[in-house]
Amino acid sequence: MSEPHGYSEHDVQREVTELQAQSATAARIFDLRRIIGGLFVLYGIIVTIAGINPSDSSLDKSEGININLWTGLGMLLLGIFFLAWLKLRPTPPPVPEATPGEEPTE
Repeated sequence: MSEPHGYSEHDVQREVTELQAQSATAARIFDLRRIIGGLFVLYGIIVTIAGINPSDSSLDKSEGININLWTGLGMLLLGIFFLAWLKLRPTPPPVPEATPGEEPTE
């Protein structure tokens, strides 16, 4: 019996494998740890730079504590933590599901 639309079982299996690989790549790219870590590092740098030379009025408002500097450093540390976590424990690739009657490949 001929295959509908000219697709063979091998073509369908190859296409499914390609889609699974693309899905795994997208999962790694859009990992929330990367996004959160990157944003915290970026904003931490900006706020730390703003806190390096505080104005007298901003120090008066915060009762002598350089809030921008301390908040920026905290944000930098948190962002670095998220990026280190991503590097040390990367997202595992998804395990392909075996269809009934098919032997798992290793």
